[in-house]
Amino acid sequence: MLLFGHPYIDFEPFYHIEEIDAIEQTPPNSQLFIRFSKENLDIIRHMQSNGLRFALEVSDVTEAVLAYNLDARYIIVNAELARSVQDVAENYLFDAKVLCRMSRESDLTEKIIEGIDGIIYPQAIIKTNN
Repeated sequence: MLLFGHPYIDFEPFYHIEEIDAIEQTPPNSQLFIRFSKENLDIIRHMQSNGLRFALEVSDVTEAVLAYNLDARYIIVNAELARSVQDVAENYLFDAKVLCRMSRESDLTEKIIEGIDGIIYPQAIIKTNN
């Protein structure tokens, strides 16, 4: 299981971007983060066409399949959606890893037992100055 933002584990942060120009404000070879939406498709396609490493936050399994097909390295979901998206990812052999948003360490055991690929804590996402 991958852990991003856990206080005991070193991690590479994700940089939350909201426009293409914000990518220039991130360190070279950064992991980028954006929410999946129709309005963000131009940014997502830019990241995809330039081979950038990025995570997409999705709100349902259909968006998860779209995120995978847009070459997201990580698919970020809430706790309620995690098991469903993980099942889809395993069924279709996604290369992308499913990360569950989590704020309380006490919930970690449950996600370990569910077999979720990873956890992402709030401190793992850095907001860029857009």
